[in-house]
Amino acid sequence: MKFTPEHTQIADTVRKFVAKEINPFIAQWEKDQQFPAHEVFKKLGDLGLLGIKYPTEFGGMGLDFSYSMVMAEALGECNAGGVPMAIGVQTDMCTPALARFGSDELRHVFLAPAIAGDMVGCIGVSEAGGGSDVAALKTVAQKDGDDYIINGSKMWITNGMQADWCCLLANTSEGQAHKNKSLIIVPMNSPGITRQKIHKIGMDSSDTAQLFFDNVRVPRRYLIGQEGMGFMLQMLQFQEERLYGAAGTLRSLDRLIDQTIDYTRQRQTFGKPILHNQVVHFRLAELRTEVEALRALTYRAVESYISGKDVTRLASMAKLKAGRLSREVADSCLQYWGGMGFTEDNPISQAYRDTRLISIGGGADEIMLGIICKFEGTLPGKA
Repeated sequence: MKFTPEHTQIADTVRKFVAKEINPFIAQWEKDQQFPAHEVFKKLGDLGLLGIKYPTEFGGMGLDFSYSMVMAEALGECNAGGVPMAIGVQTDMCTPALARFGSDELRHVFLAPAIAGDMVGCIGVSEAGGGSDVAALKTVAQKDGDDYIINGSKMWITNGMQADWCCLLANTSEGQAHKNKSLIIVPMNSPGITRQKIHKIGMDSSDTAQLFFDNVRVPRRYLIGQEGMGFMLQMLQFQEERLYGAAGTLRSLDRLIDQTIDYTRQRQTFGKPILHNQVVHFRLAELRTEVEALRALTYRAVESYISGKDVTRLASMAKLKAGRLSREVADSCLQYWGGMGFTEDNPISQAYRDTRLISIGGGADEIMLGIICKFEGTLPGKA
């Protein structure tokens, strides 16, 4: 990766924003189990940070994905994972297909306000009966004249309690599971939508909802791209989501290691700092090396992506490694904090709670392994 002054400027802007507009309020937002998304997103929109890679005619910066990656990595300065995750949903999960394949009307009505921070978006894929198995979803959008009538439910929807619109994946016809789905923009003030808040063991500052659709009527012109292409379009969105997720772990993992070095240097047992035990400083050196390896993999995947290559394999590897390494770093560092690591008001325990989701959301580890095996030709029945 070659970094330009613009990359550095974006990273600096994000870090300053986190220090001023996010971290001072994290403790309260965690207690509230929700941060004020409209307020925070509007401030981000005013800085141009919600549309870095999107066309200038809709309010974006018109830059490539590497600049979004820099933003994701800089958001690792946040003291909790919930807010960066919610921002990532807006910038890299519910909007990529809309920006690339949506009609000009859809982009003016929904993408432009999302880039400006005037609207909050969410992505509606997972359901109670299946998260990673996208092909198994049951929500239906049935044609009725110029409208779709939507029935079903969606589960684990980040930003779902505050969202103004949802990028919904639903079955629009009978037939093969990979060819009968479509992406549809659904205004969240439509009659027939109800929301129920989900309480989690981590990522508390980010609101998560179950959404119910009861004969929700949406104009058919709110379809993104072509009918029946929704599965493929969602797979394309997953590439950016997984790259964003991998990049978002890098700085946060470095910070956990930095904080653990500082703590174990100050804390003494049996007359010497904990850090001076070889088992401790060797382990921290191993973890730092693993983070740098993940950074190299993520940067390589992003570089390939912006050059137009299919990075499904590399993005899946980066996502898999990011989830597993996040769990490993949080667990190892917590051990060296001892009893302090098991207290609630602690950066390590915060990460221990928050990072567990990385191996589940956006495609579980097992799904990533299956994708990698498909490319390796090692699935049963493959040569």
